[in-house]
Amino acid sequence: MQNLGHWMMAGGWLFAASIADAQQFMTGSGPGGIVRMFNTDMAVMEMKEVRKDLPCTVTPAKANLGFDLKFHSGYEVTVPMRELAGAENLLTIIFRITAEGKNEDPLYFTQRVRVPTIEEDAKGDAYLQGVFDVGEGKYHVDWLMRDRSERVCSYYWDTEAQLQAKDRPITVDIPPQTVRAAETEQFREEPPVQRNAADGSLNVKVLVNFAPQNSRSATLQPLDTSALVSILRTISRDPRIQRFTVVAFNLQEQRVVYRQQEAEKIDFPKLGDALETLKLGTVDVKKLAQKRGETEFLTDLIRTETSGETHSDALIFAGPKAMLEANVPTEALKEVDLGSPVFYLNYNLNPQSMPWRDSIGNAVKYFKGQEFTISRPRDVWFAVSEIVSRVVKSKQGRQLRAASGN
Repeated sequence: MQNLGHWMMAGGWLFAASIADAQQFMTGSGPGGIVRMFNTDMAVMEMKEVRKDLPCTVTPAKANLGFDLKFHSGYEVTVPMRELAGAENLLTIIFRITAEGKNEDPLYFTQRVRVPTIEEDAKGDAYLQGVFDVGEGKYHVDWLMRDRSERVCSYYWDTEAQLQAKDRPITVDIPPQTVRAAETEQFREEPPVQRNAADGSLNVKVLVNFAPQNSRSATLQPLDTSALVSILRTISRDPRIQRFTVVAFNLQEQRVVYRQQEAEKIDFPKLGDALETLKLGTVDVKKLAQKRGETEFLTDLIRTETSGETHSDALIFAGPKAMLEANVPTEALKEVDLGSPVFYLNYNLNPQSMPWRDSIGNAVKYFKGQEFTISRPRDVWFAVSEIVSRVVKSKQGRQLRAASGN
């Protein structure tokens, strides 16, 4: 579950509230469990009457499918600052989520947020939010918040997570009618996958440009990495792939950040640790002196990753638009011996505002490869499915030609 530690004042001020406890499942929550809570809190939930002893406005968030192929739902809450004025306060939030058809097995969450001292004449609203993950289905939420004076704000709502008809082939990462705490660790270990060698034991190489959507940004935010990590996870979950080579790089710093060579699975924790070393706000003086340093780096990267005795069954680029001053020279691309198909998963949240092909896209086009625009979660699933199917056919074709001596 995401922390509820950010509060916003109407004047544009932003400050962090101290978290007493991270939001978590309540003891006993889950199938067959017995949750122990104050009788007054339970009574509020069972009454299902909206209360505003502690004035607040609760706005439920619609369940939306994320790039991680999970439905994310939740809520936003605003409280007038004057209601929290005075010495330090403590807000306790409790809510339960019940999946349709599972009335006997609701899940309970709790969160305590410590509020700092607030002036009596404070104006504007305090703001907080919470997020939880669900699978497809319908859910009911009973929610309450109380302060140290035992004033209560309560609210109740229904939410539904449903794939659109055109997205039905997508496999959601959470089973139907299931509630989970929101995952906050992007680079967690991926669960094991039962590999299937029947399609030829595919060996793929993925080159990922970990860079912000906004090329001027000096930091790499979780939003920037979410789609790129989801692309890697979707690729890693395909049972037809047996071996993975991952090369994480950053064009701005002109360096390879992480490399994993022909492994049976992608090591996400190590990848996450490596990305912590990125310092996008600082660039080496020597690199600044190079007029086309980023182009030269990309050129060398392509040469390096396509050379050697071992060739992968597919070369896959992924990353946001890389609009360099100059594209990779055609003469350099002619030197590349590329015996396998090449693809580009271009992460572009606003393709209409930047429809032009970037430097990586131009190189992929030269190799007669295919580029996919990744703007929505569904794009990841369909693109990876299409890529793996094409790689399987390509490898089978090469094997038939080799067997026939052509």
